[in-house]
Amino acid sequence: MAAADVRTSGLCPRSCRHLLLVLVMLCRLPAGRGSGEQLCDWCPAELRNSSEVVKMCQASHQVLRGRCCLSREEDKDIIVGLDLWNCSLGPLDSELQNASAALTIDISGNPQLDLSITAFQGFTNLQYIALPSSPSCPGGNAYWESVQNETNRLVCQNQRSSCNSTGQMVFLCPENALCAPDGPGLFKCPCDENYHGYKCLREGTFPMIMFFGILGAVTFACSLLFWCSQRRKVKNS
Repeated sequence: MAAADVRTSGLCPRSCRHLLLVLVMLCRLPAGRGSGEQLCDWCPAELRNSSEVVKMCQASHQVLRGRCCLSREEDKDIIVGLDLWNCSLGPLDSELQNASAALTIDISGNPQLDLSITAFQGFTNLQYIALPSSPSCPGGNAYWESVQNETNRLVCQNQRSSCNSTGQMVFLCPENALCAPDGPGLFKCPCDENYHGYKCLREGTFPMIMFFGILGAVTFACSLLFWCSQRRKVKNS
């Protein structure tokens, strides 16, 4: 919609006109690259031939791009391998989530790397990770079958299920829920079938139609009230 059309419509309050102008400008901006692609291009240098990511990618006939090994699934590129060795990394939590489906990760050679306890939440497929020198693997050494302290790095292999490695995890879930792995040393408690709500105490399926029907009605009423109040202000001005 052109700016002139917005000004002469007479049906839209001043704030609405400004919003439409902003939307028009945003639509004309070029689309940027996704965070996953930025993660693959984090380091300009090429991958090492000795990289575990390269070995895995070649063995599984996947595609190497930048620092990533990509798998094509449902018309979408999935990061299954990530090698950010010697990339001068600092805080990485938010960007790392774009590789949550990865099988192999190498982030060694980054002495300033800063990762939180939940940095690998959702990394249920992870089977190999190389870290800078560290006292333990993500989640704790007990959640990995193999832990090797090598020169200036720690290698953790074959992630164990957080629900199977210790019986304590199962008892932390509510009665009508199951323990499910959620990354190294992490777990979640999805409700059993036919249960939902707080601590899975409500029986039956979640009332989707009623919930979204009420939500839609409330949203429409609030929008109509806001529009009417803005119309009054425009007429009085």
